[in-house]
Amino acid sequence: MASSRPSDHFDSPAPDKAINQPKLGVIGYLRFFWRQLTSMRTALFLLLLLAFAAVPGSLVPQVTSDPNGVIQYKAANPGLSKVLDFFQIFDTYSSIWFSAIYLLLFISLIGCVVPRTKHHLESLRTKPPKTPARLERLTGFTSTVAEPLEADEVQDAVASAHKLLKRSGYRTRLFTQSGPADGATAMSVSAERGYLRETGNLVFHGALVGILIAVGFGSGFSYTGQKVIVEGQSFTNVLGNYDSFNPGRFFSDSELVPYSIQLDKFTAKYEETNIKAYGQPIDYTADVTTDVPGGEGKSTQTIKVNSPLRIGGTDAYLLGNGYAPWITVRDGEGNVAFSQPVAFLPQDANLTSVGVVKVPDALPEQLGLQGFFYPTVCDTTVCTGALTSVHPDLLDPTLTLQVYTGNLGLDKGVPTSAFALNTDKLTEVAGTKAATPSLLLKVGDTVDLPNGLGSVTFDSVKRFISLDVHHDPTQLWVLGFAVLVLAGLLTGLFVPRRRVWVKAVETEDGVRFEYAGLARGEDPGLEAAIADIAKKHSQHLGLKLSR
Repeated sequence: MASSRPSDHFDSPAPDKAINQPKLGVIGYLRFFWRQLTSMRTALFLLLLLAFAAVPGSLVPQVTSDPNGVIQYKAANPGLSKVLDFFQIFDTYSSIWFSAIYLLLFISLIGCVVPRTKHHLESLRTKPPKTPARLERLTGFTSTVAEPLEADEVQDAVASAHKLLKRSGYRTRLFTQSGPADGATAMSVSAERGYLRETGNLVFHGALVGILIAVGFGSGFSYTGQKVIVEGQSFTNVLGNYDSFNPGRFFSDSELVPYSIQLDKFTAKYEETNIKAYGQPIDYTADVTTDVPGGEGKSTQTIKVNSPLRIGGTDAYLLGNGYAPWITVRDGEGNVAFSQPVAFLPQDANLTSVGVVKVPDALPEQLGLQGFFYPTVCDTTVCTGALTSVHPDLLDPTLTLQVYTGNLGLDKGVPTSAFALNTDKLTEVAGTKAATPSLLLKVGDTVDLPNGLGSVTFDSVKRFISLDVHHDPTQLWVLGFAVLVLAGLLTGLFVPRRRVWVKAVETEDGVRFEYAGLARGEDPGLEAAIADIAKKHSQHLGLKLSR
């Protein structure tokens, strides 16, 4: 019996025979890994991984945005902070592991976008494909039969379908071809639309690459600085005036525009009527006077929590606020050794604050004062134990001070924090460990220091604000790319890719008009679109549709 297998059939090797696989070699493996890296699946995975990698940066204070918060976090969690420091969690967005994911995503997206863009441009120049021989096998097939028509009438009918599809946004192409086995001739229109879907996908991924480039470029030329300003004082945008400053890798001092900001008044509103939210902040307003070199002179502006001040190419955000008691210290010889407002850092919602006063010019000994400030001190008849503040507003301002003497270490040329006092080598002369208790002062009070060291006066209380000054030259670029990402995503999701055919086939009974379509991917509206095209065309010809 003759074999029915084709002449070029090749039998699989016997199970006991090993299949000789070709060796990839170094180049082959490199191509394999490159294809895996530049696949869309890998790009999406890296994008998701980058989102997860950014989570620690929102949970732990960062050196670039909140250096004081990092110091406080390390002091409160010495054991955990060592582990976090090892994994660069305090500097998440410039860490080795985050940068590795960032660069791999960058390479992957470029490897995806470039070949797909080339293929898409070639597809745009390609004409619609030839009409299939059997449309009844396709989606939404509909047909109708007309009376025998002349050749020019058939051409007019097909031309009307051609115009209808063009008006609907399809790219079209006319065909004249032989029918199936019966040899009947047929005229048809091949149409396609939805290339905008792939354009949207490419715009989406290209915009992601643009965001990565803009963020990387911006991080190199941007800078962030923090400054505490007390009411009545001013700040000039020069490097030496910042309390802390974090420049980008390519930052230069010449980029700083030497504008000035003077804090005229800070107003805080607190809830006073709702007992359940009593004392909660409602609104913060900082009234400032600004002056930009080469501008129109001084101008009055307002800074709020969600309304930063835009000046000199920077954004100044209202980051925090607190109280600055005005303290005057006279030394043992009666001379004024210190007299200015001192910013005390808030410790709770009721603005119980701590602060430090360093008086290196006091005679006969240097003085260090470590204090607590209570905007509304708790009544001692009600509260027992340590003092505390019961309201964030200035209803009963009270200041307590511990006094130390000795060398403050300010003459060594080593920078020290203005908000910390190292008491290891100092002698406590007033406080919990001294014969003299801590000093307690109300506004206007003057208290003598022990051992004839002088006196301390609590003159008044001012407010201060903490500004976060941020400069990013790529903000508009990132915004533009983000808009393109959204537009490309919506286009890729909601624009269907489909092909539609209208065919006129001459038969013995007359001319049969057939309508069908084919979707690339999910297209739940294809059948309805085919039915609508068939209905409009049939109505134009005066025919009745049939299935």
